[in-house]
Amino acid sequence: MPRRASTANEKSGEMEKITVNLGYVDLGRIDLLVREGFYSNRADFIRTAIRNQIEVHHSTVAQTIERHTLELGLRVFDKAALEAARAEGERLHIKVIGLVRIADDVTPDLALATIGSITVLGALQASAKLKAALADRIR
Repeated sequence: MPRRASTANEKSGEMEKITVNLGYVDLGRIDLLVREGFYSNRADFIRTAIRNQIEVHHSTVAQTIERHTLELGLRVFDKAALEAARAEGERLHIKVIGLVRIADDVTPDLALATIGSITVLGALQASAKLKAALADRIR
């Protein structure tokens, strides 16, 4: 693993926006719970419901992470980290649940020389050029 790659947990302030379609009755029930003070807003309700479901499946998620050797959280790869990997002759196989960010200072040539594969369950943030160069390595 490159020395200069950083990690953080899901409380790092990074969020991905998603869209959820709900029926009017469900939406009304959510609005009722918000109005009664159980939740501060619709988004608070939805985030809480998602966290509760993830907790219900906690052991399955933990076993899957271990089985697939996935990292959890935020992984940032910059030029220095990838150059260190290249100097050590290391080929990275990135597996993350969360967010992978490849810094703007990483060139497509450097990424191709050091990244063997990328598996992200969450989001990958990288320039369009990097994503195009690594397209066949992103799973």
